[in-house]
Amino acid sequence: MDSDYEFDDDDGDYYDSDEDMIDGTQDEQSEDEDMEAFVPLKAKRKLYEIDYESLSQSAVEKLMQDDTDHICGILGVDPSTASLLLRYMSWNKERLIEKYMDKPTTVLAAAGIIIPEPPTPPAPIRSHNSSTTTQSSSRRPTRSATKLLGLTSKSPSNKSSSPTQSFTAPKFPKPSKGELFVCPICFDDSPDLLAVSLDCAHSFCSGCWIAYISAKVRDEGEHCIRCMAEGCALVTPDPFVQSILIAELGTSTLDPAEVQENAATWMRFQELVLRHFVGSNPNLKYCPYPSCINTVSCPSAASKSSLATFVPTVSCGARGLSGQSMVQVPLSPQSNFSLAGKEHKFCFGCPIESDHRPVVCSVAWMWLKKCKDDSETANWIKSNTKECTACHSTIEKNGGCNHMTCKKCKHEFCWVCMGPWSEHGTAWYSCNRYDEKGGIDARDSQSKSRASLERYLHYYNRWANHEQSAKLSLDLYAKTEKKMEDMQISSALTWIEVQFMKKAVEEVDKCRMTLKWTYAMAYYLAKGNEKDLYEDNQRDLERAVEDLSELLESPIEPENIPSLRQKVTDKTVYVQKRNEIVLEDTASGFLDGRWKWNVTVAGFGDPEKSDF
Repeated sequence: MDSDYEFDDDDGDYYDSDEDMIDGTQDEQSEDEDMEAFVPLKAKRKLYEIDYESLSQSAVEKLMQDDTDHICGILGVDPSTASLLLRYMSWNKERLIEKYMDKPTTVLAAAGIIIPEPPTPPAPIRSHNSSTTTQSSSRRPTRSATKLLGLTSKSPSNKSSSPTQSFTAPKFPKPSKGELFVCPICFDDSPDLLAVSLDCAHSFCSGCWIAYISAKVRDEGEHCIRCMAEGCALVTPDPFVQSILIAELGTSTLDPAEVQENAATWMRFQELVLRHFVGSNPNLKYCPYPSCINTVSCPSAASKSSLATFVPTVSCGARGLSGQSMVQVPLSPQSNFSLAGKEHKFCFGCPIESDHRPVVCSVAWMWLKKCKDDSETANWIKSNTKECTACHSTIEKNGGCNHMTCKKCKHEFCWVCMGPWSEHGTAWYSCNRYDEKGGIDARDSQSKSRASLERYLHYYNRWANHEQSAKLSLDLYAKTEKKMEDMQISSALTWIEVQFMKKAVEEVDKCRMTLKWTYAMAYYLAKGNEKDLYEDNQRDLERAVEDLSELLESPIEPENIPSLRQKVTDKTVYVQKRNEIVLEDTASGFLDGRWKWNVTVAGFGDPEKSDF
């Protein structure tokens, strides 16, 4: 018997799967899928890259203001007091809250916000015969009560209910009748002199305050300015500094230049506070490029232990060559190829103001220190000179005779065996002790020292060569710009079509920086298969970079432009790939712990035994 629900095989063609069945939400799902199709997928982060965030100056100011508001809400203080407290604790909110909740008066006094309480004299010794009423009435308050009294007392130094609200603006004490105010700094006693003081009542004229604050900010770079009185520990809050420098506090006699200079001092003061905030936060770092005010946030590189596994190379988001304006000014009116378009890249984990991939920070810093100090000069001296055995003066042999005479102590000795010349007897100008153990050891020491110097010079010369080539990138950019213009004139290519030259120059510049630091890393790598593979990748990258550089330097012939374009494009892609291979393999080695060193490196194991 046939059922109404039976269907044949052809009916199954309506639905290929359960997902094709229509329900009430299919329209909504299809719309969501269509919207997701237009959202660009985030590129997968490469092994040698790191997550970071570029922050503008306004974004950093917002972070600082959020910390200040957080402290205001928890501790119940005004913003200027919260800022002074955070600066005193190096912007460590948790530590500040903990200490403030334990001893608020002590923290406020240490931060220079209130006047420290004078030491309490010891209580007098009372006899046991005193009455109970007398003892109870003369009993000192408890520790917690002292804190409370310190915050609510009506003393002259603490007139308001809160000790933090009485000097957000300057005070103008008026002298008593018949008394004339004399500034204790400049000894000015003019009748129209304006006296200004903090909560400590140490009065000085407004001119001295301006000069003092300007000197502290401009010359000393201070963001916490204390009272001018000797021994006074009160710190001027930000509204006080602003009122002194900006507000009209009897400054009508100042000329416009002085007013402008005071305004610049106030801006410098705000910059110092912001820099202190960034410097105290391990997750933040200023861009080291000149005239750049951007900041980078990189929490993953904040700890020193993490710097042994990767190189935290970051970019602040701005562009511009070092020492030039960040504004991109094209060389020609129709061009968009700017010499000032170099991206600001630097290392977040160390003071090196450049991208030093693939070598980690500790090794890169060790290499720079070795190149700067006199260690190799001493090595050269050791290789080319010897010390007098009598007075230990350094002597260089400037003739072929082995009979040496020290000019300082007149000691005569043999250059070969370093023994006294008197022991040579009749063997004038020939040493018969050449094969003795002392002579062998001396020659071995000289040979090892010379080999060590030659090894260092091998890596240093190649490191310096790529560094010099990178410094000449400005000339290379200018030459390439001229060639791009000539290609447009002599061929039918547009400006967009000749951009392959720009990409090639940028890739060469980037790869030379990589090659430069590969030699620093190779100098400290221990011998083994890993170093051999590392140097093979280094050789392939260097060969590819030199081939691409040769193509960029080749003269342009109109009939060869199509083939040159194809060759440069292909070689650029190949160079980029070789560079990624070097960086990826090195980064993988740091994560896997494959790299072994011939010296002690922080964060790694014991060094391998080396002949040098």
